[in-house]
Amino acid sequence: MAEGDDPDSTEAGDSRPPSTADRSVEVSERLIRGIEVVAAYVLVLLFAIGVVDLGAQIGGAVLDGTITDPLVVVGFIDTALLLFIIVEVYQTVVAYVRSNDTRRIVRLVILTGIIALVRKAIVFRTGEYSDEMAALTAAVAYTLLILGLALLLYVSQSTMRFGDERRDRTA
Repeated sequence: MAEGDDPDSTEAGDSRPPSTADRSVEVSERLIRGIEVVAAYVLVLLFAIGVVDLGAQIGGAVLDGTITDPLVVVGFIDTALLLFIIVEVYQTVVAYVRSNDTRRIVRLVILTGIIALVRKAIVFRTGEYSDEMAALTAAVAYTLLILGLALLLYVSQSTMRFGDERRDRTA
């Protein structure tokens, strides 16, 4: 069979109309893109609500004098880190919508994971666990996850830099 005789060929020079399957895939891709854009707007709305809420919490703590309570301040930090997670997820959704390269998306996902785990570590309270062993197990798990994600981020950035240097030498 010659190159142009393939019935499933979708070459640029192919003058046949797209098949039903091709049209269905195109419709589903547009639908996914539309939903991704809606998800991005939802995240923007959640971020805006969160910023307003954090401002209100801080204002309330200033007015009632609890702004100097370390647990209240840790609560503010927890909320702020949650807002950063929303921003990272938003950036990931935008990267998907824009079809950016996979390495950038993976780095965004890793950064989101690191922020989420750091947030958990900052608000970590041993009293939330049934016993000391459960708290120690959770602390070790958080530590290993953070170190693993940090290592992944380092490897990802090193690989990207190595690839850039290689490209520069060959250019």
